[in-house]
This record gives sequence, structure tokens and C-alpha cells, in this order.
Amino acid sequence: MTDWPIYARIDGPIVMIGFGSIGRGTLPLIERHFEFDRSRLIVVTPEADNRELAEKHGVRFVQAEVTVANYRELLTPLLTEGGGRGFCVNLSVDVSSVAVMELCRELGTLYIDTVAEPWKGFYFDDSKGPGERSNYALREAVLAARARKPGGPTAVSCCGANPGMVSWFVKQALVDLAHDLGREVAIPESREGWAKLAHDLSVKGIHIAERDTQRALTPKPDGVFINTWSVEGFVSEGLQPAELGWGTFEPWMPETGRTHEGGCGAAIYLMQPGANTRVRTWTPSTGAHYGFLVTHNEAISIADYYTVREGDAVAYRPTCHYAYHPAGDAVLSLHEMFGAGGVMQPRWHILEEEEIVDGRDELGVLLYGHGRNAYWYGSQLSIEEARLLAPYQNATGLQVTSAVLAGMVWAIENPEEGIVEADEMDYRRCLEVQKPYLGPLVGAYTDWTPLEGRPGLFPEDIDPNEPWAFRNVIVRW
Repeated sequence: MTDWPIYARIDGPIVMIGFGSIGRGTLPLIERHFEFDRSRLIVVTPEADNRELAEKHGVRFVQAEVTVANYRELLTPLLTEGGGRGFCVNLSVDVSSVAVMELCRELGTLYIDTVAEPWKGFYFDDSKGPGERSNYALREAVLAARARKPGGPTAVSCCGANPGMVSWFVKQALVDLAHDLGREVAIPESREGWAKLAHDLSVKGIHIAERDTQRALTPKPDGVFINTWSVEGFVSEGLQPAELGWGTFEPWMPETGRTHEGGCGAAIYLMQPGANTRVRTWTPSTGAHYGFLVTHNEAISIADYYTVREGDAVAYRPTCHYAYHPAGDAVLSLHEMFGAGGVMQPRWHILEEEEIVDGRDELGVLLYGHGRNAYWYGSQLSIEEARLLAPYQNATGLQVTSAVLAGMVWAIENPEEGIVEADEMDYRRCLEVQKPYLGPLVGAYTDWTPLEGRPGLFPEDIDPNEPWAFRNVIVRW
């Protein structure tokens, strides 16, 4: 594709916080799809690593760490310089999403991020209990900010591949499933309508099922954490407690399961790190396999969004969680890290597009427990296609950066919606923008359930009457 559409003109400054693998990949998509004054595109990052790349693109490079002490003083002049309505693209780690989001809304600036990020030190603060270090707590802080100041300038929370794109996939999958079950229904126009549709279709739960098969020519060396996207981000979320939206159909809760005292009540957490918790899942190319139950915002927001209430009682809610099998080098890196007491390796590296010899990132949503058993819908983007579509990113990165692009377009077209989550956005418009970057979009049914593929050599505590119960999904030996 060479005739790329220009979606809008941004007449204020564009401030990108963070310029790691996702920031580098987002930059050319902003250049390709928006009109703007290049002299007003600014990158703010504590590291000098990618200064040359920014300067190559004519981007102003500000090497500075955004902290709780300086963020207002540092960002306010950058976001307001020269007038117009600016856009803050927050792709950082260790920078509070809520703090920057609220500042942007005060200044009339549009905002987007890919994760509800806290200030530095949050993930490893041993004075906080596991529930306080959860994504549930981080999301509740975003919802509290929305309650404090509803409406106003649009701030899109958690809009990458996942969280973000996968919420749009859920809606498309529900529409597909309704059609295939012979339920010709109008596309819902409200949260209540979508929740009713999921309930009517008897969807018991949703896996965010991802299998990354990208591999490098050079094997992983000892003492180095290798990944296909942010190592810092992956380690941080991997050491948080495993979290999942908790469905009303679940007949059992694990001994390590805990509920939250306040908030929406849509999720539980486990007293164990997500990247060391295995679950059984399925994707079309690989079939049945193990994934890690890494905490993610979408596991909570999707479960909350599709909740049906009757008065104060919850009548229906799907179970929802991430089931992530990262690239082989990342799996080895996790084993090495947890074997060393959860202490991250002294060196880390993100595989760049030229290092990867083959593979793809198969990322989608597996809706299960309904009349067709299970339906996976998602992207099967290969490294070869990612190279052809856009520079500076592998298949994993492009799924994220193209979702950021879609979220920016939606925010510009809907500039006074206040703080929104991906579940609340127009999935048709967002996927329309994003589809050219996703490779094959595939829908596939399967008869597999988590009860299958067990060797039967050891006794197991399973529930044969409810194949999709979490009791059968989680791996306990």
C-alpha cells in the first residue's frame, strides 16, 4: 500500500513521552497519517539511545526524565507552545498516566497511552500488598479521575494492542458469533447492549490468546533478557500478581485467589506473579498450548464492560484473562529470571526487525463456552509483512503502534469525550484505521477444551462437568 490516507491535521504540538521500541515505531505512522508542523513534534525521554533517529526525522529531542516532581514544569510549556490543540502520546514507563492525563485535560490537550502506568517504584514497592500493586488498582485510579472531572478533552486510556485493539476484536467476534449461530441482531449501540449480546450468546469467558513465534538468528545468551517489545514493561507486569476478570459461571476459586474490597468488583488476583502462572489456551496456528496469565488492564475492563446487572446483583459476567506465550527467547528469559529469585538480568535487549529471521505474532480473542464451543478472532501478522508495512518495528510492535494510530484518529474525531477506555470506542472505525497494518485477520472455531490433551499419568483436581472452568484452565503441576 503506497497511497496512505491522511486522517487529520494536528494544529498544536505533538509531545511523545518515551522513545523506546513502541515510540520509534509510532513516529513514522504519525508522519504518514497526520498533517502537522514538524518543528512542533517533540520527543521526551530520559535516554539518549535514539537521539540520532529522532534528529534524522527532524524531531525535537528533549532528554529528560519525567518525574512526580517535575512533570508539570517540564510538560506544560511543551504542550502549549505555539497554540492550537496539542496531542500527548504517552508511551513511557514509570510515568503516571493519571497525572499526565489530568494535566493534559487541564490544558485542553488530547491524550493517549497504552497502559495505566504508575510513577517509578510502584511495581517493586514491598510496602504495598499485592492487591495495591495490581492493574485493578491502577485502573480504579483512572476511573476515579474520570469521576472527578467527567467529559472534557478526550483522553484515551490503555490503547495499544492489548489492552486496546483486543477490545475491538471482542466486539467483532461477538458479531461474527451471533451471525454464525443464526442470531441476526443489530449491532449494539451501548454498553448495556453489548453485555446483553454476550450474555444471550452464552459466552462464558474470553482469553486474550497470543502466540509469538518470532525468533532471532542469534540464540539468547545467558544473563540477558530478550523480548520482542519493552523488557521493562514486560518484567514489571510479569512480577505483578496474576489478575483476571472473574465470571459468574465459575464454580471454584483457587486457594491463592483474592477479591478486591472496593471498585467495580469485576476481577480477582492471585497471590503469585503472572509471568510464573501458566494457563491452557488455544490459537489457530499452534493449537493448544500453555500461556502465561500476565496481568493486563483489558482482562478487567472487558469483564467489567460486559457485566449484566439486575439491580445491585451481578447477573452475568464473563471470565477474562491474558494467555500469553511470548517469543522463545522471552520464555527462556523468564525462566532464567525467576530461577534467580525474580531478579531481572543485568542486561536486556529488544529484538529489532533486522535481527528476526521468521515468525509472527498471532494475537486475538478466544470466546468460549457458547453454542459453537470456542471462537478465536485476531491478527496473524508476520515479521515479513511487518517489514513491508512500516519501519522500526517487528510484528509485535506494529500491532501496538497501529492501535495507537487508531486511537489518535478516534480522539481527534471525538475530541470532547473525556476519559475513555478502548471498550467504549467505535470498534468499526478503529479497526478500519488499523486493519492495513494487521496482516491476515482470521476467525476460527475449535472443538478443543482445557480438559483435552492431559496424559492421565497423575491425578488432577479438575472439573469434568464444566470444561471451561478456570479450575481446568490453570496449570497446577
